[in-house]
Amino acid sequence: MRALLDHLMPQSCLLCGAHSQANPLCPPCTAELPALPERRCTICAIPTPTGAICGDCLKTPPAFDASLAAWEYRWPIDRLVPAFKYGEQLTLGAALAQGLAHAIAGADRPDILLPMPLHPKRQRERGFNQSLELAKYLAKTLNLPLADQMVQRVKLTPPQASLPLDARHNAIKGAFEVAGDVKDRHIALVDDVMTSGASLNELAKTLKRAGAARVDCWVAARALR
Repeated sequence: MRALLDHLMPQSCLLCGAHSQANPLCPPCTAELPALPERRCTICAIPTPTGAICGDCLKTPPAFDASLAAWEYRWPIDRLVPAFKYGEQLTLGAALAQGLAHAIAGADRPDILLPMPLHPKRQRERGFNQSLELAKYLAKTLNLPLADQMVQRVKLTPPQASLPLDARHNAIKGAFEVAGDVKDRHIALVDDVMTSGASLNELAKTLKRAGAARVDCWVAARALR
């Protein structure tokens, strides 16, 4: 059936234009996507010379316990993620989720997968939650429970990318509210990009206050300072 679909509906790679069967990217372009260095901080995923915890996480530990990312947020990932998120290129979601699934293959399995929630107004404008789409793929692939209603985003904040880095933590304070039982749970947060980590940190902080035992961040891409 897959071969028949590929024949009837051939697709061109979004990066190079080559035939990519039913995938948004061809295998050579997928292989060339910018992987993060192997040596990186286990807490925030920023590359470090030895793979030890970075100075920022030692000085000011975030609320989350670990982070894993598939790629560095630079060309062409910095074009593919916005195309998925804002350009309605929903087929890219599967490619991003596949890369993330590969990156977390050896990670401890959480009790719950929790996608970064969108405020209802933002979700109505966009039509979908890109983090939920990634989390759905991971939940199905890894056979993990998905809890997309466990946390609500109750504060409408400006897009984090539009704010200076030093303003992001203040802007996101009080944005989330826990609506389910997270006591003693190990939770993995799923998001498209970690930049400053402010949103993920605020969400992890909210979950820890509600009793969560451990919070990990699983993101498709990590922006480097």
